[in-house]
Amino acid sequence: MSTPITNVADLRALAKRRVPRAFFEYADRGSYDETTLHANRSALERIALRQRVMCNVDQRSLATEIIGQPVSMPLAIAPTGLTGLQHGGGEILGARAAANAGIPFCLSTMSICSIEQVHAAVPTPFWFQVYVMRDRGFTRELIQRARAAQCSALMLTADLTVQGQRHREIKNGLSVPPKITLRNLLDMASKPRWAWSMLRAPSRSFGNLQGRIDNTDSLTTLAQWIAKQFDPTLEWKDLEWIRELWPGKLIIKGILDPRDARIAADHGVDAIVVSNHGGRQLDSAPASIDVLPSIVQAVGDRMEVLFDGGILSGQDLLKVLASGARAGLIGKAFLYALGALGEAGVTQAIELIRRELSVSMALTGQTDVRNLASDVIWRKAPEGALNIISTQFDGVPCRR
Repeated sequence: MSTPITNVADLRALAKRRVPRAFFEYADRGSYDETTLHANRSALERIALRQRVMCNVDQRSLATEIIGQPVSMPLAIAPTGLTGLQHGGGEILGARAAANAGIPFCLSTMSICSIEQVHAAVPTPFWFQVYVMRDRGFTRELIQRARAAQCSALMLTADLTVQGQRHREIKNGLSVPPKITLRNLLDMASKPRWAWSMLRAPSRSFGNLQGRIDNTDSLTTLAQWIAKQFDPTLEWKDLEWIRELWPGKLIIKGILDPRDARIAADHGVDAIVVSNHGGRQLDSAPASIDVLPSIVQAVGDRMEVLFDGGILSGQDLLKVLASGARAGLIGKAFLYALGALGEAGVTQAIELIRRELSVSMALTGQTDVRNLASDVIWRKAPEGALNIISTQFDGVPCRR
């Protein structure tokens, strides 16, 4: 009899057994010494929730809006590269699970299934994440394809024009499609569920890049490919060019400084994602949750502020929302769930987070996710003392 899955950690453990090491560690690990990767989790864990009692919390609402889109809860699936190598057809499975759950799904430029394949399989509009390539004509094509697929938002990732070194990817010789060596052949052969899903997959290489960029299969590592293709000359002035191509909702991902947040607001961006790329880019950058309050204070009245950086539970999501974010994005949690159980795993992860958020709201005296009190959370000082996050306690018995 299998052990029940009760949290995202269980899904991670199962994915680790089922997904070949190179692809699992692509999802699981970070850059350089992984200081920022671990900081994302430890900073969330330092925040405590304020328990409240004798509040009528029988009726609770998680429904809200993200960039004008009604959602069943303040959660979205973040864009993740190589998703379809965690489980065959992974992008389609993730988009379908998100649509059924009533939350947004964002497809990455570096997806295995193409924009067109996801659009054909999942009629619900999804977001598309774009990297700016050295070949600006190709970037234009990507944006035009997203428009043709009726994507409901464009997310520009701004923090990966030059890639931070990820030691495990180099050691694992990560390439797409996978290089056939004795070591990874034995690893893949020991993962029959994964292999079967890949045999049935609609795509096994970068679906959005097929027929447009040559020699995607011949590079030694993914990092080498990125170094050749991504454009390090990207500047704020390029937003004007992107706006000409994309008239819809525009989100910028990778903001960690209030100064950059203000510049984004000045350019009329609809939302930003406070993110350190999951600890996979600038190592020793701060944890996303540590800078979130200052960015919300700087621009929260001018645009929506979304959050990405270590959410693995509904408790984490509550801390993020109480810190001022409109919604949280899940990347690693999504990939763990996908690698563990495919679409059913993604559905399970979303519902685990949903239930955890609802219960945690009840135990902190909250009934409406759109009206969370900032004093729901306390931040622990380094020595472990509790410091209330709000400067003044309002004395309200219960938050309605």
